[in-house]
This record gives sequence, C-alpha cells and structure tokens, in this order.
Amino acid sequence: MNIRKGNKEDMTGVLALIQELAVFEKEPEAVLITVDDLIRDGFGENPLFHVFVAEVEKEIVGIALYYYRYSTWKGKIIHLEDLVVKDKMRGTGLGYALYSEIIKQGKKDNVRRIDWHVLDWNTPAIDFYEKSGAKVLKNWYLAQMDEAAINHFVDNRLKK
Repeated sequence: MNIRKGNKEDMTGVLALIQELAVFEKEPEAVLITVDDLIRDGFGENPLFHVFVAEVEKEIVGIALYYYRYSTWKGKIIHLEDLVVKDKMRGTGLGYALYSEIIKQGKKDNVRRIDWHVLDWNTPAIDFYEKSGAKVLKNWYLAQMDEAAINHFVDNRLKK
C-alpha cells in the first residue's frame, strides 16, 4: 500500500471512488462532477481541494479529499470532505492510514480543528471516529442549499 498526494492523472480513480461513495450513501445519481472538473478545481492556480490517494498495485483504492476553511472561533481548520476506501479493501487498515494522513496534515499545518460529516446510520464509521478520539456532535444539524434552491432564492426573493 502506498499513500501519497494525488495528482491530475489520479482524478479518474478519484472520481470512481466518489461515485462508489454515492452508491454507498444511497444517492448514486447525485454526483455531477467530471474528471475535468476535478483537474480544474484541484490543480489550478488556487486549488479548491487537496487529496491523498492510496494505491495498491497501481490501482487507486482509497482517497481522503480535504480543503481548508476558516472558523471565526478557531482560525484555520481542515474540512475532510470524503474518506473513501474501495469496498474490497475495507478492513485492511487502509482507512486508518488515510485518516492518519489527514490528522498529520492538520498537525503540520497547525490547524486548530479538523471537521467532517458522517451519516447517522453509518455506525461503523461513527464507532471508528469516536475510538480515535473524535467527538461526533449529535446536537448540530447540517444545512444546505442546492443549486435549484439557490436559483429559486435569487429569482424569487432578491428580485422583489
């Protein structure tokens, strides 16, 4: 197993794992991005994300995709967007290795917090995170506005 920073050439494998995650989370049609989007957004002048990839025999079998945020209470933080391990590789320690890379990156960057989301029904992940020392906050709700809601808001609320 080799864990390293991802590059443009890895984005086909990264997208495949993102799609695998969407199937696992019961939203297979939700992934709209393309390999070209990943290359543009992750490897331009101001990258919007960074990614660690795990490969076995030159196949990408895991990813940890993250980006930096700013907390008005803490300062610079990392948001771990996705930690994905190919189904056939679960239970091999690969997820722990990728998770460890994110935590090491946070330490290297002197961030004051690392955040991520976990679905309430994903009890194996919740158990894993809690055993590692992470707090899973049960009293916060995640709020989102999708593209249709953004357009509706702008078209119907801001044009009055």
